[in-house]
Amino acid sequence: MRIKKTILYFLLIILLSVSFGGCQKAEEKPKVIRFGAAQPFTGNLAMEGDKHQKGYDLWAEETNKAGGITVNGEKYLVEIVYYDYQSDTATAVKLAEKLITEDKVDFLLGPMGSGAAKAVSAVTEKYQIPMVAPSASSIEVFTDGYKFIFGIFTENATLAEPLTDLALSKGVKSIAIVSRNDLFPLSIANELITSCEKRGIEVNYFDQYAIGTTDFSAMLIDVAKTSPDWLFMTGYAEDGLQFFRQVKELGISTKMQSMVAGAAFREFVEGLGESSEYVTTACWWHEVVTYEGTDVFKTSKNFVDLFEKKYGFKPDYPHAGAAVSAVVLAQAIEKANSLDPIKVREALATETFETFFAPIKFSEIGIVDSYIPPVMQILDGKHLVLLPEDIKQSEFVYPIPPWDER
Repeated sequence: MRIKKTILYFLLIILLSVSFGGCQKAEEKPKVIRFGAAQPFTGNLAMEGDKHQKGYDLWAEETNKAGGITVNGEKYLVEIVYYDYQSDTATAVKLAEKLITEDKVDFLLGPMGSGAAKAVSAVTEKYQIPMVAPSASSIEVFTDGYKFIFGIFTENATLAEPLTDLALSKGVKSIAIVSRNDLFPLSIANELITSCEKRGIEVNYFDQYAIGTTDFSAMLIDVAKTSPDWLFMTGYAEDGLQFFRQVKELGISTKMQSMVAGAAFREFVEGLGESSEYVTTACWWHEVVTYEGTDVFKTSKNFVDLFEKKYGFKPDYPHAGAAVSAVVLAQAIEKANSLDPIKVREALATETFETFFAPIKFSEIGIVDSYIPPVMQILDGKHLVLLPEDIKQSEFVYPIPPWDER
């Protein structure tokens, strides 16, 4: 098994040369806080893993430039130890334990998605090491009674509900739902079914596809037979690209098309081109949010500017989610004024964290409930915000044109 281990070590070099009778004072070695991050750098979640790493790396770089994290009046630089869990949850669990027991990291930055976060949370509970998950939104992750896992994202109902309200406002009467057979997508699908049933929208079709599926044609032919007003797909980025290519190839036209959450990625628009037009989605961050934080980034605009300067393109929500999960863990360390994991865990559980991403306040079970996620539609190749009203960029286009009229 190929394991990728990268030590990200941004050190601020300050040379203090003080001469006393021809003798030079030796430079003190800086103190360091070590964070562990097992991520899916290969396999079908590699796109998401890369996004997390870029967010983490930018945070580490900017934190060290600013002098590091302050504990008891002393400055600590930050180091991130990475491993590749190859998009395999069992491997993520093994590597989380390795990071704690062999690499001796102080804290964990969570893996990709809800499924891996839930599995790894058993490890963090065993060793009582706080972990902040950058992309775990399924309520099932937080119902085992564990005290050392915290999730930056609001629960999945906060995406399903506003999307369903949007559909209802335009008179949508029926929906077809296609879901990846995985914890997060199935949680989204179930929340959507609940939301639709409450609003009288009929679920004409619901089916699951196996992880690794690339041919959706049989499912889509069955979907077409039900003639839904709304086609909803939930899965990850690579799944969505294949799915919506085949939607176009088969000429399946519906009045509304949605995907959560890969459709919020720039790669979705770049990969599908004009075929991505009119797709609606929801996620946990958009660059136009106007929160002001006390963290190293301060505002969304500043985060976007720093990210674009470093990487040459604008960030998506997973980049921001990774960065803010590290921000919150760093703020908790400073609020606890300690590297004791129990004290840091207590700070995470009780404090409110003002960040560029949103105000972060964890519920009793460790999931965030302190902000409203944006709902978007892809129009003219851009993700434009439809909701909430205070950052709205566009009106909702409905019904969308059939394929033969585009």
